[in-house]
Amino acid sequence: MLNLYITSSSRKCGKSFITTGLAATMQSLGYSTSVYKPIQTSGIENNGFTQSPDLTYIKSVDPYINTHFSYLFKNEFEPIISAELEEECIDLDYINSEYKKISSSAECTLVDGDGGLLSPIAPETQNIDLITKLNLPTLIITSPSENAINDTLMTIFAGLEKKIDIRGVVINNIKNDCSKELLKSIPRIIEEYTNINVVGLVNHIENKISPEDLITSVLNGIDIESIFNVKIEKLDIE
Repeated sequence: MLNLYITSSSRKCGKSFITTGLAATMQSLGYSTSVYKPIQTSGIENNGFTQSPDLTYIKSVDPYINTHFSYLFKNEFEPIISAELEEECIDLDYINSEYKKISSSAECTLVDGDGGLLSPIAPETQNIDLITKLNLPTLIITSPSENAINDTLMTIFAGLEKKIDIRGVVINNIKNDCSKELLKSIPRIIEEYTNINVVGLVNHIENKISPEDLITSVLNGIDIESIFNVKIEKLDIE
């Protein structure tokens, strides 16, 4: 099975956008795909119900992608704070049980984390502990900001210390006015200092993007085979 945990070096990197793109791409390649968001903060009220904005977006792109969540909070704070404010306790064993059920019925399961690797989700528990519990390879999403190198290196080193299988880094949300020197330096320094490859460069999307254009953007910008560590024959079609 092609399963992956997706995290980010900092907030507002477009992690859920990349998750959606990867899910839509894998589904388009013929793999039954599920997206599991164990913890969702910033839930949106709609007709008396609280919805996951990230999973709702995925469904708007491809309604056939299966989506699941375990904890949904209205607050936009770190998971542990949101859970405390809404009087819930996040249970890793429960998430692990849910993940096993979800992943058993899909060829590709993407787990979309809320917050970075070191974001606390329960007392003495961080997202990095959840990844270890699920035993998943991990993809890191970053953006070409001034803090990108520092934030990404810290994320990588934290993951490597816990012996997490980091499949690579995707630099997302590259705008036209992005410094060419900065964009050239970020991958070089990340790879020199960590031996972790930058496996994708994805441009900023100005307007609402069609599912077809989103898939094209992923296929052209991200090394899918490196991320999933598998040869995908369907990508060899001339």
